[in-house]
Amino acid sequence: MPEFQHLRDLLILFGLGAVAVTACHRARIPAVAGFLITGIVSGPHGLGLIPQAEVDFLAEIGVILLLFTVGIEFSLRQLAHVRTFLLVGGGLQVGLTIGTVLLLAQLLGWPLPVAAFIGMLIALSSTAIVIRLLADHGEVDTPHGRAALGICIFQDICLVPMLLLVPFLAAREGGAFPILWIVLKALLIVSAFLVSARYVVPRLLHLVVQTRNREAFLLSVIFLCLGTAWITAAAGLSLALGAFIAGLVISESEYSHQALSEVLPFREVFNSIFFISMGMLLDMRTVLFSPASVLGGIVFVIGLKALATAGATFAVERSLRVAVITGLLMAQIGEFSFVLSKAGLAAGLLDQRLNQLFLAVAVGTMAATPWLHKFGSWLSIRVEDVAVRQRAAARLDQASGHQDLRDHVIVIGYGVNGRNLAHVLQHVSIPFVVIDLSPASFQRLRQDAVRFIYGDATHPDILVRAGVRMARVVVIAISDAAATRRASDLVRRLNPGVHLIVRTRYIREVEPLLAAGAQDVVPEEFETSIEIFSRVLARYLVPRDVIERCMWEARLDAYDMFRSTYTDGEPHRPAGSLRPFLSELSLGVYRVRAGSPIVGKSLQESDIRRKAGVSVVAIQRPRGEVTVNPGSEVVIEAEDSILLLGRPEHLSAAAALFGPQGEASISN
Repeated sequence: MPEFQHLRDLLILFGLGAVAVTACHRARIPAVAGFLITGIVSGPHGLGLIPQAEVDFLAEIGVILLLFTVGIEFSLRQLAHVRTFLLVGGGLQVGLTIGTVLLLAQLLGWPLPVAAFIGMLIALSSTAIVIRLLADHGEVDTPHGRAALGICIFQDICLVPMLLLVPFLAAREGGAFPILWIVLKALLIVSAFLVSARYVVPRLLHLVVQTRNREAFLLSVIFLCLGTAWITAAAGLSLALGAFIAGLVISESEYSHQALSEVLPFREVFNSIFFISMGMLLDMRTVLFSPASVLGGIVFVIGLKALATAGATFAVERSLRVAVITGLLMAQIGEFSFVLSKAGLAAGLLDQRLNQLFLAVAVGTMAATPWLHKFGSWLSIRVEDVAVRQRAAARLDQASGHQDLRDHVIVIGYGVNGRNLAHVLQHVSIPFVVIDLSPASFQRLRQDAVRFIYGDATHPDILVRAGVRMARVVVIAISDAAATRRASDLVRRLNPGVHLIVRTRYIREVEPLLAAGAQDVVPEEFETSIEIFSRVLARYLVPRDVIERCMWEARLDAYDMFRSTYTDGEPHRPAGSLRPFLSELSLGVYRVRAGSPIVGKSLQESDIRRKAGVSVVAIQRPRGEVTVNPGSEVVIEAEDSILLLGRPEHLSAAAALFGPQGEASISN
């Protein structure tokens, strides 16, 4: 029956989409590729399951909803931490890409307007694919993750002026007046919506919210989206521009979070409709009849974008490794290029043949992105290994007092963990040096008067400058998982005897880091769980010593399990037979406070072993002299530091013995 035609079409699209996405997931291909494949198979150029009349309608709806979700999530305040990449890196990447295409057009004799438009198509990368890959690999907070995020946001913003430029590039005559009129209309519309975002929309939404009806609120949000898109289209602009502006208007209201929470459940559906509709426009005969052109276009786009993005990233980050990974990660054509291509096709900048070639190349670059990401991680290491270059910025800061370092700590990364560790090391007068590559950290290090090296710890020269061969402890506290593994391997090769402590975000990264040579790996995911249950127990007034014992037992069992994932696979380790016994023992240092009942008593008289169940291994006097394995006649003095050996729960209980009224605390 005709009234069920749309329902049948949606059933076909979503059914094929579910199958394609599942298959792509098993093949480790982005879901976007599955949606595009669904559109190719079901569209008028494939099996013809969906009539041509439905294609344009679904494409327009997909564009509107996709741009609306992007606009509603857009926030200037959230972009502060990637502003350098957004303003500098993004501008360089887009400029280099378009400039290279224009230069080639001059050599090949192409029309400059068409070449400029093709350059804009190629310049945009897929924000959806890049963010999904970074999130799946836990790399959003890494240097290359921040670089990719900043450049992607700049590209998304560029879509709006690029859409406004399409009529200008397609103009055949009429001078500058048509362009000025288009720009004037755009400015008037944007200004009107900005005023409405400040005074009108919040009041309307407030009236709707007072009804306490979610359906009314959701319908109002969708009405603003479609209404704004319709107004911009009626004014001679694009539906996509109107949808983006509508999202921005709502994002600036006090109800933006509620609006976003209402829209988020539909975002994947919106994206799937858009990509499916784009796939329906691709004619596979282009690939079958012109495979060399399609393959050549894919290689050209990947090469151009990888070089342009890597160059822009290196100009900001000054790290060849980060530049290589970011360049290959963003070497695809993005979803907003499809929006731009539809505008160019309607304006006559693209013909059907060139548009089909563009669609085929875009799908190919998207499908290749996961493998390019993996290849980028591998290539970045190889490039840095063979690169012969001097790092002028990698030097010891003279203001911090240059001297030979021995028995010191090397702290790699000056984020929250690195700063806290550095402050504690300063407080207890343990020598250390910090290695960091971030310009923001460079300023903080100077302000904190910390000895540092500005450089990349994945390069052996930087570690040697930091005195890794003479260090006692190396702590790696950076967010980049690949760089952490690389630095761990380098540290172990340069100094096999150093104690290597590594911070990581996820438990799944523990085993590769242990295999790389780390002795202690601290996963934030696990430590956060311990902090959470300790606070829950505290709210129920569980005694503090019970909470600490639970924390010790959790750490003891879990970290022993983490290590066993690596050590159990080894054929032999020195002193392996002692591991079950040593894993139950810990060392602790406690200072004897004035007023403690053991002050002035000998070790025999204090009877620490019987009262606390721990053994005294060494005593350090306030003047600095150390007595190792002290005899029973040694007298304990105030401010002595005593090294104890025992089970974790016994060490926790022994802490009270060295303060005032300590003996009573132990006995109770």
